[in-house]
Amino acid sequence: MAYTARNSYFLFFALLLCAITASSDDESYAKILIKFKSSLSNTTMLDNWIEPVENLCSGYKPNWKGLVCDNGTFTGLKLENMGLGGTVDVDSLAELQLMSLSLMNNNFSGPFPYNDLKKLGKLRSLYLANNRFNGDIPDDAFSGMKAMRKIVLGLNEYTGKIPMSLLQLPRLVDLQLQNNQFEGRIPDFWQKNLTVNFANNNLEGPIPSTLSSQNASKFSGNIKLCGKPLEPCKPKKSIPKIAFIIAAVVGVALAAIIIAFLIFRRRAKPLKYEKSVDNYHAEEPTHNGTEIYKNNGEQGKLYFVRNDRERFELENLLRASAEVLGSGSFGSSYKAVLFSGQPLVVRRFQQMNNMGKEEFYEHMRRLGRLSHPNLLPLVAFYYGKEEKLLITDFVECGSLASHLHGKRSPNQPGFDWPTRLKIIKGVARGLAYLYKELPSLSLPHGHLKSSNVLLDNTFEPVLSDFALAPVINKEHAQRFMVAYKSPESTQSDRVTRKTDVWSLGILILELLTGRFPANYLKQGRGPNADLATWVNSVVREEWTGEVFDKDMNLGRHGEGQMLRLLKIGMCCCEWNVERRWDLKEAIEKIEELKERDSDDDYSSYASEGEMYSSRAPTDDDFSFSKA
Repeated sequence: MAYTARNSYFLFFALLLCAITASSDDESYAKILIKFKSSLSNTTMLDNWIEPVENLCSGYKPNWKGLVCDNGTFTGLKLENMGLGGTVDVDSLAELQLMSLSLMNNNFSGPFPYNDLKKLGKLRSLYLANNRFNGDIPDDAFSGMKAMRKIVLGLNEYTGKIPMSLLQLPRLVDLQLQNNQFEGRIPDFWQKNLTVNFANNNLEGPIPSTLSSQNASKFSGNIKLCGKPLEPCKPKKSIPKIAFIIAAVVGVALAAIIIAFLIFRRRAKPLKYEKSVDNYHAEEPTHNGTEIYKNNGEQGKLYFVRNDRERFELENLLRASAEVLGSGSFGSSYKAVLFSGQPLVVRRFQQMNNMGKEEFYEHMRRLGRLSHPNLLPLVAFYYGKEEKLLITDFVECGSLASHLHGKRSPNQPGFDWPTRLKIIKGVARGLAYLYKELPSLSLPHGHLKSSNVLLDNTFEPVLSDFALAPVINKEHAQRFMVAYKSPESTQSDRVTRKTDVWSLGILILELLTGRFPANYLKQGRGPNADLATWVNSVVREEWTGEVFDKDMNLGRHGEGQMLRLLKIGMCCCEWNVERRWDLKEAIEKIEELKERDSDDDYSSYASEGEMYSSRAPTDDDFSFSKA
């Protein structure tokens, strides 16, 4: 018995020591992770990385977002789809003894620090796909990393040759390098059960026999590759020296002819009319919805601003089956379905000459780098002198405006309060991201309205038509863009970074009341009554509850939260810009909203047995005032 008891004590103290050690490790790792986070940009998704933390992992569940846990042990980082940028601090990561690292689907750019990668000696998997990492990968980048099993680097901008140190990884089973700019020959990989993807690079030469059983699609897009599973390699024919001499003589003769022609043309009188190379035109849609576009002149090229989408040529787009989605103040929109089945939206703009070509390209590249769940990603664009095309993803459920104001079937209910709250929170988050990523723009959105809030199949909102003010012709923008309907624009001919807040406030009121802002239909910036004025008059003079949309299915335990959102909307619509809330304050208040009132919330809106909606609000309830 004494022996057993003594063993129990030893076991207890051993377990206690292990627990203390694990807790100590987690505290140490937490400090390292905070240091690593400081090297990143746009870390909103990592807001719960806060010290102190007792345990990073609870079983297989991480207590900090983006951590990988294995039975209570922190083993890796999975920081995917977070819009992260900045630099990757490998020195900090080296102290964590990571087994897996994934930074896929973010906004990292520039070279990855491969020279330091060997410091992550225990790393088994590395996922860096769908960023903008570029440059050559050093030939010895993976030397000594014997534990490495999976390397996923596709959809980046890597150049140079495939590093030979990959041949030194005995456990490698998955290598994905597709959609980059690797060149040269494919090394003679020998690893058993290795799966590769080298599609869409600049590789050449015969495919190693050890990879001949792979699917042909894994090598497509490399026009100089040959051998199984692609077409057989053609034997090279020897060319006599005399052929090179003849070719050189012919080349010199042709050069002389071309120079003479250019001199003659320069002296010739220029033509009175010359065709522009930018004579791309789009025709009206046919009745069957196919071949909406037709190129009547020299075909231009699409410029892709994202690496995570299918690549295609303008010709493919012009031949795609399509349907008209609508015609707005900027131009027409079409839904085009590529041959692969991928749906896209093509927007035609004829009023985008506010900046030069280089500035336009740079602005579009900047928009292409934006990545947020509540923003519609720009996929590609076409630049012509008279007309521009912007290509974006297709969002399934249409716009918020169509759901609020369009005709519904008799059995189709309107949006309830939880759905509307979800939508406005998503809109606020997307707007906050624009403000953070576009600090130099006075109008990070500029055209925020319900028809530019799209909804996916879960009714998550996606903002469109953002950050176009710099490229839209000034006169056209002032006639049609929502920002120029604001009080400061109509009264003082100016816009500020609080102007988008005004648009957010109008959107909130539209969402709560179900009323369309009629002043948006008026062209120009003349004085006109707006939705905020109507709401203010109802709230001030005869509070009857008529302000809320009846389709919301008002409930007793949600009315307090609706009133809070109404107040937020009115404070965002304050005519006096100085007194108007800034975006940060508005978003903080929106994030505090809930679907249902708590007992404390409810009691604060009830007094002497009467609901808040049965009395007129006082100045303490609303800080809104008219000009």
